[in-house]
Amino acid sequence: MPQLEATLEIDFHSEQYKDAYSRINAIVIEGEQEAHENYQKLAELLPNDKDQLIGLARMENRHKKGFEACGRNLSVVADMEFAREFFSALHNNFQVAAAEGKIVTCLLIQSLIIECFAISAYNIYIPVADDFARKITEGVVKDEYMHLNYGEEWLKANFEASKAELEEANKANLPLVWKMLNQVEADASVLGMEREALVEDFMIQYGEALTNIGFTTRDVMRMSAHGLAAV
Repeated sequence: MPQLEATLEIDFHSEQYKDAYSRINAIVIEGEQEAHENYQKLAELLPNDKDQLIGLARMENRHKKGFEACGRNLSVVADMEFAREFFSALHNNFQVAAAEGKIVTCLLIQSLIIECFAISAYNIYIPVADDFARKITEGVVKDEYMHLNYGEEWLKANFEASKAELEEANKANLPLVWKMLNQVEADASVLGMEREALVEDFMIQYGEALTNIGFTTRDVMRMSAHGLAAV
């Protein structure tokens, strides 16, 4: 278990760790902010689910505050400019889809891709986190599974009508995840998070979500390959 061994050697207060953490922490904070705004927009697009989606948005805002506290605990200032640029492509794609009323694309970006990205990152981070951040992250990851479930259930209920748009949105957005993972590989490594573990966990979470929605194993492998082509 190299990750568990790594946590014994991590100096959470070293300059190298705090420098890397300033970007990773910012990504997590910005990811929760993106989710907060995205669920608010989805509440406008899906008025029948407005109360539930507003509830999810509020939850994401609480998560953001928790991760801001994690940075303060280590006396680290999050590099939010870096994080906003990091999420810019997914952010822009969501905004364009929302403006065009493409609910399916919006759900794939937020409720599948971003949620699976968050879950996989948190799963890999928890074993190597400092004690304060571990407690925060363990609470957050439980909520994220619930958020993922919302997207799965909606898309499952509308699968046949959504399938073509889901495949198109997957092809356009999944490669962005691999570029994002490559971009933070060095910083994640400093925190004890291995890129291979992040990729593996994301593939598992995302593949299971696609299967739960209604895609066959062959479909999932084909759709996953769109992302792997960018690695």
